[in-house]
Amino acid sequence: MADVEPGVRLLIGLGNPGPRYSRTRHNAGFWLLDEILRRFGGSFSTQRKFQGDVGRVRIGNIECHLLKPMTYMNHSGLAIGQFVRYYRLEPRSILVAYDDIDLLPGVTRLKQGGGHGGHNGLRDTANALGTRDFNRLRIGVGHPGHRDDVIGYVLSAPSREEQEAIEAGITDACGILPLVVEGDWGRAFQRLHSVAHTPKVS
Repeated sequence: MADVEPGVRLLIGLGNPGPRYSRTRHNAGFWLLDEILRRFGGSFSTQRKFQGDVGRVRIGNIECHLLKPMTYMNHSGLAIGQFVRYYRLEPRSILVAYDDIDLLPGVTRLKQGGGHGGHNGLRDTANALGTRDFNRLRIGVGHPGHRDDVIGYVLSAPSREEQEAIEAGITDACGILPLVVEGDWGRAFQRLHSVAHTPKVS
């Protein structure tokens, strides 16, 4: 009998707190968690002991934690590490959603383990967990074309067309969450990776 992969019990969205950053590309992980609450119900509450906004949601028959670190992107691991230790969660039961400049807006992809690809939020998460063996949801936001422009790019808002594509990709990601929490990674990968939305050119 084939080994059963563990399902996800903690959904984490990476981003920066406050209205200054709320509509920037770097907050795509936060946008995903907001959409999860809209779709499955629930609300966030700020919990200082975890340095983040915390929620719970039922996806199918499974209860999952939600976490938005409020420690700023580069220190995401502070909140994540505290939360994971408190609830004694295994890294493989975590799904971290984040903005990915190597994917076009409207493309979302699952990834199990791997490096940080220069993403400081992922780097700090891996350092806090002591492993890179956690699941990721890559939310495409597009690339500025020049590496020197990356910081300014991710800390700025997407165009209307890009925003619509990103939101469509997030909707696709929410659609496969019941498979992810059950640990049915094969079908989740197949279903999500078969679709992509690209911004309309006006």
